[in-house]
Amino acid sequence: MKKFSIKSLRKTVILTAAFFGLTVFASQCFAQSSLNADDSARKDRQYIEIINSLYYYIQQNYVDEVDAQKLYEGALRGMLESLNDPYSVYMDESSWRSITDTTTGSFGGVGLSITKPTENKPDKPAYVEVAQPIDNSPGAKAGIQAGDLITEIDGVDTSTITMDEVLSKLRGTVGTSVEVTIKRGKNLTFKRTLVRAVIENPTVKYGVIGKTGYIRLSEFSSTTAERMQEALDSFKDSKVNGIIVDLRNNGGGLLTAAVDIADKFIDNGIIVSTKSRLAMENAVYTASRHETTVAKGTPVIVLINGASASASEILAGALKDAKVAYLVGEKSYGKGSVQIPTPLINKDGFKITVARYYSPSDVNIDKVGIPPDREVAYPEFTEEEAKLYASLLDSGKIEQYVEKHPGMTEDDIYSYAEILRRSYSLESRILRKLIRNECDRAKPSRLYDLDYDLQLKEALNIIEHENFAALISKAKTLKQIETERKAKEEKDASSAPAKK
Repeated sequence: MKKFSIKSLRKTVILTAAFFGLTVFASQCFAQSSLNADDSARKDRQYIEIINSLYYYIQQNYVDEVDAQKLYEGALRGMLESLNDPYSVYMDESSWRSITDTTTGSFGGVGLSITKPTENKPDKPAYVEVAQPIDNSPGAKAGIQAGDLITEIDGVDTSTITMDEVLSKLRGTVGTSVEVTIKRGKNLTFKRTLVRAVIENPTVKYGVIGKTGYIRLSEFSSTTAERMQEALDSFKDSKVNGIIVDLRNNGGGLLTAAVDIADKFIDNGIIVSTKSRLAMENAVYTASRHETTVAKGTPVIVLINGASASASEILAGALKDAKVAYLVGEKSYGKGSVQIPTPLINKDGFKITVARYYSPSDVNIDKVGIPPDREVAYPEFTEEEAKLYASLLDSGKIEQYVEKHPGMTEDDIYSYAEILRRSYSLESRILRKLIRNECDRAKPSRLYDLDYDLQLKEALNIIEHENFAALISKAKTLKQIETERKAKEEKDASSAPAKK
């Protein structure tokens, strides 16, 4: 039998009494709340008092000392998670910094796009690797190249810290400096002092493929519409025969950026509307009545896939409903809600859904997505192909071969792919992509890979060889698609056998 001393028994009684007091306090609050169900302000105060009481009770009585910040973050996460909305979330300092970089389009840093292995091995330390220096940034001006390893930041070994810690060390106040140690190849090591500057996030990349203008949007920030204008202006000089806007893997960003870009293609009418229980969040965004940047009748293809979401869907839906663009690829993600990011006092913040958005034909695509006018899907691996693919990656053969054969040409890539295919019966297109990726590891990323990209190929084929005007005239608006979908659902439900 467990024995209690008078001292421990007294403590137990005190704790029990404290808990009983908290319980009585809570029950009294709920009882009063039920008596004043219509008094929402009183109810709010009572719940806040309960939360405060629980916070102090945990601080004073929990078996171990509790970090106040942990309770604070847990409370905020819990409240937002209770909304059962994946887009209403609490963001700690790191997450908040990431979202503000996206929405502002710029930040104080050194201008290096970096990666970092998750596993730190004795024979292969998890040093930071430079994927690409941003043009005209402090990192680029210091001569740092793609493929370089950052082994130390201000004397701290980068293999021993997390990616968040790396970012916090590289980013900072504009005008301040940071020292990095660079390792290039096997033998060259040197230090560089970089003065942090305003770094613009390059959300728009563009070029001309044959006679067609190609624009890839990675996200929608405050600078994206301006950069989009630069791309469209350059196409006027090139006299392109059409434009491809690539929104694949673009998770969204600022609604206003999507509206501003749509306005360059649409000359009148609604671009998007937002609807909410809050009157201040109800809005209708319309095209400004002026000559559009893109001339009427210009063939425009928009590429979408399952990772095209939010602002990407606003743009794609607006261009589709306005009969301006033809959509190619795969169904979009289906995020039809609007969030407002709000900062808190601890360099953290949260975002919460305040409205849902609707396309020009008055359709909300939340959890439904936008289907392409022409579906082009990538073939899925069979179980056997998946095993072969994983086996090839694990073998390290491609890395070893490319290291021994620097400066491989496209002909070399094609030849080696056919050699690999004797042992790994995968599509040659996929093997060439893997080889090409390894060859490009220490180079700026390619704007496109036409050999691999089936969806981009189809978009080019439509512009070059098909009657675009005829395709657009037959394309359905989102309202027509929704009406047909609902009619089918009703028909299926009525024809389903009744459950006994």
